Amino acid sequence: MAIFKGSAVAIVTPMKDQKVDFDTMGKLIDWQIEEGTDCIVVCGTTGEASTLYNEEHVQTIEYAVQKVAGRVPVIAGCGSNHTEHGVWLSREAQRVGADGLLSVTPYYNKATPRGLIRHYTQIADSVDIPIILYSVSSRTGVNITPAIAKELSRHPNIQGIKEASGNISQIVEMARLVSEDFDLYCGNDDHVVPVLSVGGSGVISTIANIAPKDTHDMVAKFFAGDIRGAAEIQLKQKPLIDALFCEVNPVPVKTALSLMGKCRDEFRLPMCQAEESTVQRLKKEMTAYGIL
Repeated sequence: MAIFKGSAVAIVTPMKDQKVDFDTMGKLIDWQIEEGTDCIVVCGTTGEASTLYNEEHVQTIEYAVQKVAGRVPVIAGCGSNHTEHGVWLSREAQRVGADGLLSVTPYYNKATPRGLIRHYTQIADSVDIPIILYSVSSRTGVNITPAIAKELSRHPNIQGIKEASGNISQIVEMARLVSEDFDLYCGNDDHVVPVLSVGGSGVISTIANIAPKDTHDMVAKFFAGDIRGAAEIQLKQKPLIDALFCEVNPVPVKTALSLMGKCRDEFRLPMCQAEESTVQRLKKEMTAYGIL
């Protein structure tokens, strides 16, 4: 069974005075669920996991689990470039009640295919909850090829992949090679409908932070057979998606949420506030979209 099918938000981690702002996170989680989001992904790239201390990381996962209270699945980002650290994070996420794990490729080390398979196998062997692989080579320098995905999909705890390579040919080949019960999730907001068209199970989305209902509806329309309706939302979102990625994620999306009055535009270095040109571009596209 899929951990989820539909639209998952890779939720931001709000901060106040350089601490995790749990009160604001709770409000964001409630709003996401009210808007139809099918799954909450916490402590991912958009959640600034790389700047969280271990204790905060686990506390943030635990808070999300308790706040969601079973209304939708909670998937915890637990990737690391140190396999033992990834094992520890994964076990902690399971301990505090996460429904599944999102495990990014080990960044910077640039593991060989054999090392990558051993890395994920060791993590998968250490837990009893399902794992979604996360391939985003533009940030990590490591790509999960279709052949590696096929090999890893044989592990009973590895149930899917968030594919954010941006390479449609690779995604199609991956969909061809893996079994039907291995979930392929879109990791790029402007590729949702194309990925769904080759058997994708949904999206783990950044834009869902500010447009959750439309993102949910796009996937729901596709699954209901309204391909044209899904495509219309995909095309409507494209200018806003471009604005959300004109600086490194999550700077623009957290800035957009601050423009909506939903959280502060506070980051931990080396992340910092958006350039003024980015703020103006966001205002323009959010107004055109109908958010502002």
